[in-house]
Amino acid sequence: MNFLRIGFGNLVSISRIIAIVSPESSPVRRLVQDARDRGSLIDATSGRKTRAVLVMDSDHLILSASPVDELEQAWSRQEKEEDL
Repeated sequence: MNFLRIGFGNLVSISRIIAIVSPESSPVRRLVQDARDRGSLIDATSGRKTRAVLVMDSDHLILSASPVDELEQAWSRQEKEEDL
């Protein structure tokens, strides 16, 4: 099982990620609020500003302080290492 580092020592299983999105749009903000109300929100920001929202296949949302493009680059690097 491979993991993606999402900041501050937190890891997420890559195989469970559906999407990584920016938290700036109103629909994503509504998704975050709905997940908070349902109890399926995981805040991994360590008190920092949310810069990415990870949508998981378990209907959980994970908040990350790492920007979307940084997470995408880390994911790409990890896939390249696996191919070697």
